Amino acid sequence: MSLLKVTIDNIEVEVEPGTTILNAARKIGGSVVPPAMCYYSKLEGSGGYCRSCLVKISQSSAKDTRPMPKLVPSCRTAVQDGMVVLNTTSPEVMENRRAITEFLLLNHPLDCPVCDQAGECHLQDLSYEHGLEETNTIEERRTFEPIDIGELIKLNMNRCILCYRCVKVADQLTDKRVHGVLNRGDHSEISTYILNAVDNDFSGNMIDVCPVGALTDRTFRFKSRVWFTKPMDAHRDCNTCSGKTVVWLKGEEILRVTGRKDTYGELEEFICNECRFHKKKVSDWVIEGPRNIKRNSVISQNHYQNLKPTGDEPQKPE
Repeated sequence: MSLLKVTIDNIEVEVEPGTTILNAARKIGGSVVPPAMCYYSKLEGSGGYCRSCLVKISQSSAKDTRPMPKLVPSCRTAVQDGMVVLNTTSPEVMENRRAITEFLLLNHPLDCPVCDQAGECHLQDLSYEHGLEETNTIEERRTFEPIDIGELIKLNMNRCILCYRCVKVADQLTDKRVHGVLNRGDHSEISTYILNAVDNDFSGNMIDVCPVGALTDRTFRFKSRVWFTKPMDAHRDCNTCSGKTVVWLKGEEILRVTGRKDTYGELEEFICNECRFHKKKVSDWVIEGPRNIKRNSVISQNHYQNLKPTGDEPQKPE
């Protein structure tokens, strides 16, 4: 199988046919990679909802040198041999990304000081990099009352950006999905069908894949800020999942358990609810050592004072 050559922000890379622009950019790494709020490589059919990954194609292929007339979603567009893509080098892309960020924040509440996702929120990162000091809207935000969609998960629809990740987790990891997107347009919301509770062995993964604080762990709510905890790689023998997790310690107490995430904030492996919610004793786990946190994350503060910077190479985030 011959590889395809694609140039992204003046950097050429060879990829297999069928590779999307986003994954080609991830092969390069660094600032070349567009943000992705809805795409998840381990969830089939994800992507194309948030539009934050739009890029400009200045040359469609080696055979067709014409540019694409509009920006395209990099998570859904396959590369062509000889394609030339502009991401951060395009003023049009960056201006559009600022507009998309403003759109995602249109109804999002300014409750980072009380949100458990603060410090590891992808929307926070996106707004910090591309957000505006002032918005163009004066209308009131839509509001919903927080609800429990099970004994272990809290849903705050005010924060939801309708990325559909949690719906695809339920579709692809569980036997029976009982929640989804209800209604249309500005009235769209994530909810359960006729007061059904989300109750299955892998429902907690919805929390890990949520890019904002719409779905949170009820066993961890308001216990601590993540940057006051010590994330440690840990594992245990589990009959349901791999048992490979990150435990978040405060002293000798485990405040929460999450899956391990890669450079792009995606779970390396999905974990079961038994590991996530019910194993909160240090004796339940084999502690492997400190989790390697990216230096630009607030979670890394005061954790790695004695380590020298190693450059921009990819590292495992929280």
